[in-house]
Amino acid sequence: MRKAEDRLIQLLLGALTLITVLLLAFLIFFIFRESLPAIREVGLKALLLGDSWRPIIYSDAPSFGFRNMILSTLYVSALAVFFALIVGVGCALYLACAATERQRTLVMPYIDLLASIPSVVYGFVGLYIVVKFFETCGMATGESVLAGGIVLSVMILPYMISSCCDTMVRICNRYRAASHAMGVSKWYMAGQMVLPASLRGILISMALATGRAMGETMAVMMVMGNAIGVPTLLGKGETISALIAMEMGIAVVGSTHYSALYTAGFVLMILLFAINLGFEALKRKLKGGGWV
Repeated sequence: MRKAEDRLIQLLLGALTLITVLLLAFLIFFIFRESLPAIREVGLKALLLGDSWRPIIYSDAPSFGFRNMILSTLYVSALAVFFALIVGVGCALYLACAATERQRTLVMPYIDLLASIPSVVYGFVGLYIVVKFFETCGMATGESVLAGGIVLSVMILPYMISSCCDTMVRICNRYRAASHAMGVSKWYMAGQMVLPASLRGILISMALATGRAMGETMAVMMVMGNAIGVPTLLGKGETISALIAMEMGIAVVGSTHYSALYTAGFVLMILLFAINLGFEALKRKLKGGGWV
């Protein structure tokens, strides 16, 4: 009887896993199928490398290049991960090596609460605090890639802290007794033992945070200015997800404009897959080099 129950649970879990894989495959197939008309008509090279986006149907020469949107997406995501990495790793080290179990239990729910705040709320906060701050510093407009990176870094911070903290707590518990016996200070242990041994966990948190940052729409759309141009740190920009959110509702179904937006979404998925594969390869390299 017990074996039959185990077999049933195994089949159920296998079926759920298969459904998940099939859903992902269907999503990729559907987006790729909707992207084909634009790829055939405009050309993949023109779509990826073109720096002009003029999809209006009555334009003399409509163009569908979203290179600048790709650059804006990568730029603001890299900024966000960089800022969140500095704060998140430092916070995780403190919680794992210096804070008590009671303090961690008290603080972590509030950190996790940051992930449940709607992105439009972050957008309002970024618009009325970050953007206004840059305007008071003399900028003509505070809407910029830097403002988007700061707002995004706060949004991905709970993912970074939670993932890093779980890894660091396990490693800290492993080394704490030996460190105390040798008279090593907790901060030396944190910097010389816990942090290097947590590199794989930090990479995992960076992969999760990067995916979250590249897919974010509303908050970034509110603070980056949505200007289709070459992104600069203090200049405006528009991400792929913001482009799709703003124009999908006005694109005529079946038009080249409509298909080009699906192509932009497909490119965003490919970028995320490539970045995750890069993090996975780096994790394996660290594992082969003897890191935990």
